[in-house]
Amino acid sequence: MKKIGISLLIAAVGGAVAIGGYKLFENKQMESMTFEEQQKVYFANNPGNEIMSSTGNPDFTEAAAAVSPGVVHINVTMTARGSRGGGASPFDMFEEFFGMPQRRQAQPRQARASGSGVLISPDGYIVTNNHVVEDADKIEVKLTDQRTFEAKVIGRDADFDLALLKVNASKLPFVKFGDSDNVRIGEWVLAVGYPLSLQSTVTAGIVSAKGRQIGILGEQGQGSPYGYGQPQEPIVRTAVESFIQTDAVINKGNSGGALVNTRGELIGINAAIASPTGVYAGYGFAIPVNLVKKIVNDFKEFGTVQRGYVGVNFREVDEAIREEFKIDDIHGLYVFDVVKDGAAAAAGIKKGDVITKVEDRVIYSSSDLQERVARLNPGDKLKLTYKRDGKERDVTVTLKAQDTKKSSADEEVNASATEIFNKLGASFTPASDAQKKKFGVNSGVVITQIHRGGMFEYFGVEKGLIVTHVNGKPVNNVDDVESALGSTKRNIVRITGVSESGTVEFNFPIQY
Repeated sequence: MKKIGISLLIAAVGGAVAIGGYKLFENKQMESMTFEEQQKVYFANNPGNEIMSSTGNPDFTEAAAAVSPGVVHINVTMTARGSRGGGASPFDMFEEFFGMPQRRQAQPRQARASGSGVLISPDGYIVTNNHVVEDADKIEVKLTDQRTFEAKVIGRDADFDLALLKVNASKLPFVKFGDSDNVRIGEWVLAVGYPLSLQSTVTAGIVSAKGRQIGILGEQGQGSPYGYGQPQEPIVRTAVESFIQTDAVINKGNSGGALVNTRGELIGINAAIASPTGVYAGYGFAIPVNLVKKIVNDFKEFGTVQRGYVGVNFREVDEAIREEFKIDDIHGLYVFDVVKDGAAAAAGIKKGDVITKVEDRVIYSSSDLQERVARLNPGDKLKLTYKRDGKERDVTVTLKAQDTKKSSADEEVNASATEIFNKLGASFTPASDAQKKKFGVNSGVVITQIHRGGMFEYFGVEKGLIVTHVNGKPVNNVDDVESALGSTKRNIVRITGVSESGTVEFNFPIQY
């Protein structure tokens, strides 16, 4: 009996070790997957009742019940200072007008704002709009079950108006990805969010248009990542707009919330309204989920968006273009110039060509090409069709990274953790083994972006620096940085890093 007992004990221990090892392996595998791959694994292992598309008399109850728990309320605390106008005293304005030194500075004050977000994984990743969190010092996320969490920003980008947040929690409800390419004009959709400071709210409408550009991101105009204009003065536009337009009621506070189909699948992230009054007046706009998938995976892996470029300056073909350049094309993009050594130039595209198709799909507006390219990375291949001398030609373009410097406003991507981290204003990605070996360090995260207005920018910390220690603790990922910031004493954050110039140290005073 004693031998049997020992054998059973050994078997039990061995089984536990095997299960534990499998779970560890499984967790590592999940971490390397994209959000879409993680969702497919989850739903394969946890099949639920299929939510059918509404026919006949619309019934949205199942879709609303499935989605609402995965849409969260985001409350943001930010620091606001008095402006030069309304808030200043007459004496302050007198001094400023005559160039006299200010006797006192405007005191910072706390301001609050709110929006919505969508949980996309059970371990706490949340997608929302960049404009919801871009000035945040502290971000609080509240679920429909009234639980609250403090969120960190993994990455954000103004050109796409998207941000990825993370809360420390597990087994959270989340919204299933759909396919925005399959969205049809006229189909029923639901908008889920927290408008006008109300609690979770669901509204219904139809898709009224796709590929809409409304000039709300970046400069007014086409918002193309390739630019357009006359060759001698190309106008570079980096904002990406290809909105799904809906008449489902969307108001302030819906930003970052979910646009879903009647099967309860996420097809877009609500981002804007077109209104003469500032409140709902008929049309809302959502970022297509197929673009969202790419951006949030980039945030998770790199901390910033990896963008490939075709390298052409163009304008949509219209009556003025047809008359000026004597072409008879009805649709397409007229190439004004080709970037030297760019992807298009390498593929043989020239000034005067008309790009007519992308991946065999007719180009009706610049957004047709814009969104398709925005889903790809440098090095990815793209099939384009262009017309020259009345003949169409197919060509495969290998996208290239942008090699021109962007303005600080264009590079505004922030990854942070808690209130202190948000004040630092930086985006990180784990240092590679090769980078650690090069500098002879055992730990490190690379600064991939510096956020305008943060402490890193103020003290001149440069992008590319490898931060090895925060408050004396080694760091290898964003969570390590967040944990180390918890040991901040006397409101002083100590940063140690390495670069080509050697070892550097910073002591940042954090003010509240």
